[in-house]
Amino acid sequence: MTIAPGEAQPVDPDSQLLSAVGHGDEAAFRCLYRRHTPRLHMLVLRVLGGHASDTDDVVQETWIRAVAAAGGFRGESSFGTWLNGIGVRVAWETGRKRRPTQFLSERDEPATDPPDTGERLDLDEALRRLPDQYRTVVVLHDVEGYSHDEIARLLGIAVGTSRSHLSRARQALRATLRSYERMVK
Repeated sequence: MTIAPGEAQPVDPDSQLLSAVGHGDEAAFRCLYRRHTPRLHMLVLRVLGGHASDTDDVVQETWIRAVAAAGGFRGESSFGTWLNGIGVRVAWETGRKRRPTQFLSERDEPATDPPDTGERLDLDEALRRLPDQYRTVVVLHDVEGYSHDEIARLLGIAVGTSRSHLSRARQALRATLRSYERMVK
């Protein structure tokens, strides 16, 4: 859609609601919360590697931070993307507190230990086995549909790092799933 000079820009209803939230409008907050929490919850659950016990706390902290930062929302992305970015950062902070040694440096490779022979392995379990940084990029790119540019902005990393993490994550997923396949044959 092209907007002619002087023509009014379409107003994002979420931006209007967020502005109202910034002025203490509880009904606007409830509307945003109902609209965005289900997707945020699933994203956070996946980023945390299925640790459901932390998910509700991360979602709550995400909303607390979003409301506190409501005046700083510039509308450069959709409200949902902005909120998800906050959620990913809070999930990472929670992951660091829970498992401080599991975060990798840029040069480290993901662990691809084969699963126990009695364990059922599916894609969710294989994703849980990925290091947090790799799992986050896979979830954002392959599940949520974010571009590498968007992921880079959300996570504060270079576009090339996003691509690299995705490539390494997919390699690790393939290796994990292949090793499981060989074990069950």
